[in-house]
Amino acid sequence: MEGAAAGWPEPVVRVQSLSESGAATIPARYVKPEAERPASAAGEEEGGGGIPVVDLSSPATARAVSEACRDWGFFQAVNHGVPGELLRRARGAWRGFFRQPMEVKQRYANSPATYEGYGSRLGVEAGALLDWGDYYFLHVRPPHLCDPRKWPHLPPGLRKTTEEYSREVAALCGRLLAAMSAGLGVGEARLREAFGGAEGAGVCVRVNYYPRCPQPELALGLSSHSDPGGMTVLLADDRVRGLQVRRRGAWVTVDPVPDAFIVNVGDQIQVLTNATYRSVEHRVVVNAADERLSVALFYNPRSDLPLAPMPELVSPDRPALYCPMTFDDYRMYIRRKGPRGKSQVDSLKVADAVDADADADGRRCY
Repeated sequence: MEGAAAGWPEPVVRVQSLSESGAATIPARYVKPEAERPASAAGEEEGGGGIPVVDLSSPATARAVSEACRDWGFFQAVNHGVPGELLRRARGAWRGFFRQPMEVKQRYANSPATYEGYGSRLGVEAGALLDWGDYYFLHVRPPHLCDPRKWPHLPPGLRKTTEEYSREVAALCGRLLAAMSAGLGVGEARLREAFGGAEGAGVCVRVNYYPRCPQPELALGLSSHSDPGGMTVLLADDRVRGLQVRRRGAWVTVDPVPDAFIVNVGDQIQVLTNATYRSVEHRVVVNAADERLSVALFYNPRSDLPLAPMPELVSPDRPALYCPMTFDDYRMYIRRKGPRGKSQVDSLKVADAVDADADADGRRCY
């Protein structure tokens, strides 16, 4: 055990340390219930990788993005304008961090108060089952949440590379929001306005590190969940597959296109679009032969704005499906409980079968 960081319910164990110990089995805390294990997933597809690929340089970008968000909730973006050299530099810098000695990484140990820094678990429930992965989480925007003390100094160049990477990908998110809005027929600026304007959106980065696992058939790198924020842009590992997307009851393993980003709809866009665009459950599998690293940038609405379906997408035939909630309140669910499928966004639904003014948790919507 690596000791307990402030706020965690029990000592924090670094999965990388478990992996490098040479043990032939994994601790019971990482063994998933049988129905959730990769080897026993009913209807699992071993490959496929069939999420749409969207060329962002095409005149038909808005239509293609909209179709992907309606049908899949995921797509791979190519010709996105972010230099391939920067993508490779970002991956290399963060691989360098996870290769640092444990005492270096421990200087940046995080807590559930902000999650910023070096972490190994989500959720603060004592005794919870854990995922086979470590991570590094950073706030980029708004500025008052960004803590320079949590940005690693090693390896050299990591800070500068991460700042440049975040700036380029956040700009891409603005373009993607415009395409999503245009595809809804509500005007290119509408989703950006709902996010709080050009300067209102929040940006954070999570670097995921999934060490080799001696029993990958029993574990998950990241449990099934939908992303709680607005939009996620993922730079996947270009050597090792691991991301799986739930599609019509089956798990589809994504084959990353070189130098592409994997983009997915988050719960907040599902709420804002009244479920025209849908967030989708996804998870990460691990393997015994290879470690895996990915870089996720989360583009989120301003955290103190109550979010509800946009009026343009509400009608007598399609009433508002969700009660308002701020993103600050919403993400506390994840911080308390960890990833739990789509249970949080479903909890916002108006329970019209029982009471058209109450949601699934008994809260009333006015």
